[in-house]
Amino acid sequence: MKVSRFLKACRGEAVDQTPIWMMRQAGRYLPEYRKLREGRTMLEAVSDPDTAAEATLQPIRRFGFDAAILFSDLTVAFTPMGAPFDIKEGVGPVVEHPIRCEADLARLRPFEPEEGLPFVMETIKILKKELTVPLIGFTGAPFTLASYLIEGGPSKDHKLTRTLMRTEPKFWHGLMALLAENTMRFLKAQMEAGADAVQLFDSWVGVLDEASYREFLLPHMKHIFEGLRPQNKPVIHFGTGTAALLKVQQEAGGDVIGVDWRISLTDAAKLVKPTPMQGNMDPAILLTNPEIVKKQSRIVVEQGRSLPGHIFNLGHGIYPNTPIENVEALLEGVRGA
Repeated sequence: MKVSRFLKACRGEAVDQTPIWMMRQAGRYLPEYRKLREGRTMLEAVSDPDTAAEATLQPIRRFGFDAAILFSDLTVAFTPMGAPFDIKEGVGPVVEHPIRCEADLARLRPFEPEEGLPFVMETIKILKKELTVPLIGFTGAPFTLASYLIEGGPSKDHKLTRTLMRTEPKFWHGLMALLAENTMRFLKAQMEAGADAVQLFDSWVGVLDEASYREFLLPHMKHIFEGLRPQNKPVIHFGTGTAALLKVQQEAGGDVIGVDWRISLTDAAKLVKPTPMQGNMDPAILLTNPEIVKKQSRIVVEQGRSLPGHIFNLGHGIYPNTPIENVEALLEGVRGA
C-alpha cells in the first residue's frame, strides 16, 4: 500500500501513471453484480458482509482499478441513530418518519459505529484480507444526510431543507452537530477497521451558495475533518454542483477535493490553493462509444498533469446502463495517456 499510486496521488507525490477508480464502480453495470443482487434488496446486500465484500471486489477483479470503494450506502447510519429507513429500488433512501422539528430531533442520538454498524466493520476486515489495492470507506456529509431526513427521501430542489435551515436555526444547528459527530465517528471507525482512505459525499450541497455554506455548514464540516486528522489517512471531500463552493469546501478540510464534470479541472484549480484533486469526466460520456471515451479521458488526464496530485474519476457515479466495453476503453485511455 505504501507504493500505491492512488495513495501517493492523494498525498501529492509523483506517480508513474494517473490512478483511476470510479464512483459506483461496484454496481448494476456489471453482470456479475446483477447476479449477486438477485433476490436481495439493497439494504440486505450492504448489511451482509460476505455479499458486500464480494460486490466491492468484483470491479477490482474485472478491471484492476487502483482503489476499491466499500460497497455500502450513504445513509446506512440512519437506523442506528434513530431514523428507520429503506432503500427503494429506482427511488433511493426513504425515511420512515422525517425529521422536521425539535421533537423529531429529540428522537435521534449519537451512536458508536462498531455497535450500530458492525456489518460495515466486518466487511472492511474481510476486504483487507483480499485486496491488494487501497480500500476507500465513505459516508454522506451532513447536508446531504439532512436533506434525506428532512425531505423524507430524494428531492429535486431540497426546498424544505433550505427553508428550515433559515427559519429554524436552533433545530438546524442541532441536527448538523449530531450528523457531523456521527459522520466523524463513522469515518474514523472505518479507518480504524482498515480503510486506507475515506470519501465524504456531499451529493446535494450544490444547491447552496457560498454565504449559506459558511453560515450553516462550515463549522460542522470542520468538526469532521479536524476529528479525522489524527488518523493520518487521506480524506476526499466530494460534492456535486460545487463549482461555486470549492473555495469554502477547501477551507472546511480534506486532503483531496473531488470535482464534478460541470467545471474543468483546470478552472477548478484556479479557485483553490494548490491541492490534489479527483475527477472529473462526465459519466454520460461512458454511454457514447469507445473512441469518444478514450478521447475525453485523455483530456481529463492532461488537465490533471498540472495539479499537485490527480486521481481520475467520473464527475459522479457510473450509470447502470454503461456498456462494459466503454469502461474498458476508459481504462485504456487513462493508462495509455
